[in-house]
Order: sequence, then C-alpha cells, then structure tokens
Amino acid sequence: MANSFKAHPWHGVFIGEKSPEVVTTFIEIVPSDTIKYEVDKESGFLMVDRPQKFSNIVPALYGFIPQTYCGERCADLAMERIGRVGIIGDGDPLDILVLAERSIAHGNILVHSRPIGGFRLIDRGEADDKIIAVMVKDPIYQNYKDITELPAPIVARLKHYFLTYKNIPGEEEALCEITHVYGKEEAYEVIRRSQIDYQKLFAL
Repeated sequence: MANSFKAHPWHGVFIGEKSPEVVTTFIEIVPSDTIKYEVDKESGFLMVDRPQKFSNIVPALYGFIPQTYCGERCADLAMERIGRVGIIGDGDPLDILVLAERSIAHGNILVHSRPIGGFRLIDRGEADDKIIAVMVKDPIYQNYKDITELPAPIVARLKHYFLTYKNIPGEEEALCEITHVYGKEEAYEVIRRSQIDYQKLFAL
C-alpha cells in the first residue's frame, strides 16, 4: 500500500540516484512571488517568511536540495577555500537556484535539476552556499554544462540578488559576501559534504 501521507520535502524526498550530477529540487519561491515562502522544518508545509524586501525579486526558481544540511563539513570547505577560521554552517538545507526558460507560476513543486556551479556566500560568519543549476530537459538552459558557459549578465544578475536581498536602504554595511564563483565539480563537492552533514545529524 502506498504511503497515505505527504512526504516531508526536506526529509522524505530522495535526492536522486544520480546525485550530485542530477538532484531532486524542492522549489519554494518563483520570480513572480512578492512573498518569500520557506518550508516549515517541523511540518514540511510552506509558510510565509516575509514580504520580498524592496525591489529584490528572486531571478529564478529558488529552493533547496532534500536530505542535505549545511553543517560542519560545508563550513570546513568554506574555511579551506577562503583561508579564514570561525565560519559555521548556516544550519539549513542546501540552497539551490534553478534556471528555466519557461515561466513557472508557483512553488511547492519538485523539479529535477543539474548543478553547473555555485556561489560561496558568507552571511555574517555562516557558510550559505548557493548552488546554481539548470532544469533537466529545459530547451534552452540544458545546453549549459558549467557556470562558466553562462552569459556574464545572467551570472551578474544572480550575484546581485544574493548580495542585496537582505540589505536595507540607508544601511551601508553589506550583510552577505560572495567570495567565490565556482564550477560544477566544486558544486558536486559541496553537495556531497551537505549530504554527509545531513546523515550525521539525522541518522537514525
């Protein structure tokens, strides 16, 4: 008999047999959303986090990779690459932004995506990597194999969003910094480490 209950999108959805090359992705918000939605970690339902601040609208499908967690091993990789100490993981599932040519009207959906790179983002001392991916079988973006192949204006738009989405006008201090833009092999390593962090924290 099939499971009668909806799977929790973080814990109950399989990341995929082809991970990290292809990963199941849970989409929380889409570019048309004026509200930032986020999965409630206890129930698995989408909840309202806050209205999108000012003009910051997410530039692509945005969500997380199930059965991942940004913990000790993700933080260790960030410190190794940046050459700093005292960085910790942000304690959330691994964020992912998925490029797709067609408009998708709402979140709370699963898509299969192919990571092509990522941003090493540090948010007030926390490692908060953003994996950049393309939707599998997308007629346009499926042709990109690595973030280095994307047109520069697209990468600049994605970076601008993450560098400004928490800023408040009038406050000069930037809350987030992107220390590296990395390719797909580094993205694979971040995903693998986040899976180990998840298994360590939630192993039965």
